[in-house]
Amino acid sequence: MKYYYFLIIGLFVTSCSTYSDSDKELFDRKIENYIDSAGIDMTRAENGLYYNIIDQGEEEDIKITDRVTFHYTGAFLDGEVFQTIPKDEALTFYVRELIVGWQDALTLIGNGGEIEVIIPPHLGYGTKNTELIPPNSILKYRLKVIDVE
Repeated sequence: MKYYYFLIIGLFVTSCSTYSDSDKELFDRKIENYIDSAGIDMTRAENGLYYNIIDQGEEEDIKITDRVTFHYTGAFLDGEVFQTIPKDEALTFYVRELIVGWQDALTLIGNGGEIEVIIPPHLGYGTKNTELIPPNSILKYRLKVIDVE
C-alpha cells in the first residue's frame, strides 16, 4: 500500500514537466489515432485530457480542495494494465495532491461518479520513470469515486 501512495503523491510534481507544442501535438495525434481505431467516443479538454463520463454521480462536482476516496484501473494504450486498485483497497487523497490529469478528471464528476480518461504525459507523470510507468507514457484510466469529503 505504501507503494501506491508513493506513486500517486511522490510523482504528482513531475506532471509539470515542460513539453514543446510539437511534443503535445504528437501525443494528441497518438491519442486520436487510438480513439479512432478503438471506436470510442471521448471529449478533448483544452489542455489535452480526453475523457468520457460514464456516470456523472451527484449533481455537485468535486472540487480541487475536496478529499476523495476512489478506485481505478490504469492501462497503456496498447491495453496492458499496469495497475488496478480494487474497491476494497480504495485510496483517499485530496484532489490537489494527484497528477493534473486526475485533478481535471475528478472535477468533472460528482460523488459516486465514474470517468474514463486518457492522459498525455504532460498531465501525467511526464519524463519520470517509475516502476510501473515508463517516461512519456500516455495513460488510460477508469476512475470510480466512492466518497467525497
